[in-house]
Amino acid sequence: MLWRNPISSLIFAKKITLENYLDLIKLVLPQFLVDHFDFIKSSKETEVLHLFFEERNIPPQEETGRVLISKGFHKEVTIQDFPLRGNTVFLHVKRRRWLDKNTDEVIQRDWRLVAQGTRMTTEFTAFLKEISRY
Repeated sequence: MLWRNPISSLIFAKKITLENYLDLIKLVLPQFLVDHFDFIKSSKETEVLHLFFEERNIPPQEETGRVLISKGFHKEVTIQDFPLRGNTVFLHVKRRRWLDKNTDEVIQRDWRLVAQGTRMTTEFTAFLKEISRY
């Protein structure tokens, strides 16, 4: 008889389940959002879906020579996305900011640099325009 570790099986099952959901989410949400932001929560009102995201605490690659400390987020930006199954969808996005420990300069990711080398879709262009309203 083959012995199974129930904890390993549970962890393995959860991992597969989460990966399956991630594939589904990538079909529904902008790829850019899935790659660079964490999903925080959702709320549903009558025919309106609100999805909340925060930029991951991964400093920009072009700033690797600096000592950066996460200093919270910019003001939340709300973007109306494509309707989903008859529901209006609003994406609530918080961009992260960092403080250079040596110079006290506030650093934020330059989304135009992230976009270089990628094929700009209309969706991605609109997303960049909305998220860069500062």
